Amino acid sequence: MPLIDRDCVRELLTSDHADATLVFVRGDCVVLPAADVDDAHKGLVIARRDDVKQQLPPGPMTDEALDALATRLDNIVRDLGA
Repeated sequence: MPLIDRDCVRELLTSDHADATLVFVRGDCVVLPAADVDDAHKGLVIARRDDVKQQLPPGPMTDEALDALATRLDNIVRDLGA
């Protein structure tokens, strides 16, 4: 079962926060403004929206593209020891 799914990625990419950051907290993906990520959670930052956007293929945001990004981000979470 994935820890990060397409809905997490979509939430990150469509967040109203200009500096949206995906953080893994207590088993859930949470999108926060970068300024709200405190010292205790900095090690749990998975990705920033600007970084993820660079990995999207040109064109509309498809479920397949979101799934591919979710798989990459899920691997990052698992590497962090989640």
